[in-house]
Amino acid sequence: MTDPNDLAAFLDLGWQRLTRGVADRRTAARHPVFATVSPDGAPEARTVVLRGASRSAGTVEVHTDGGSAKVRSLRANPQAQLMIWDEKAKLQIRLSTQVTILQGAEVADRWQSVPEGSRIAYGASPTPGTPILEAHAYTKLSSGDWFTVLICRIESIELMQLVEPHRRAVFQADSAWQGAWCVP
Repeated sequence: MTDPNDLAAFLDLGWQRLTRGVADRRTAARHPVFATVSPDGAPEARTVVLRGASRSAGTVEVHTDGGSAKVRSLRANPQAQLMIWDEKAKLQIRLSTQVTILQGAEVADRWQSVPEGSRIAYGASPTPGTPILEAHAYTKLSSGDWFTVLICRIESIELMQLVEPHRRAVFQADSAWQGAWCVP
């Protein structure tokens, strides 16, 4: 058993679960909750697919439709949190981030690697969230013009593990990820 007071090992566990979420669609980190604040100040949360995680860069990456409400919200306030509950590890991972929105030529290389069957997620007429009269009164466009990459620069990582006894720590980017224990 590892030392439960080893902050570095605890952070390693968090990153191991995050990077696994990119590679393995069956893991909990594959589908984090992505929370933003709407332009009128209301909280918004939705499930996204984790497409990248780089410990060295301190980032995670999500892809979305450029017409979505989350993009409008991020243009008004580029802060977001991602939250993952990993049942197997009994671990909650919360990432506080600053988001950069990339579109067009900046993401053309990534668009080329999106499988043909997955391209349907990008572009809709009318745009996502528009009220419609019938459930299927929209057209999917499969458009690289609407393909949007959200690069989430992590400012803090909060880990809380619900094993007995519980443990919780916060790691800040501006302190070189040193971390500090908190009461769970």
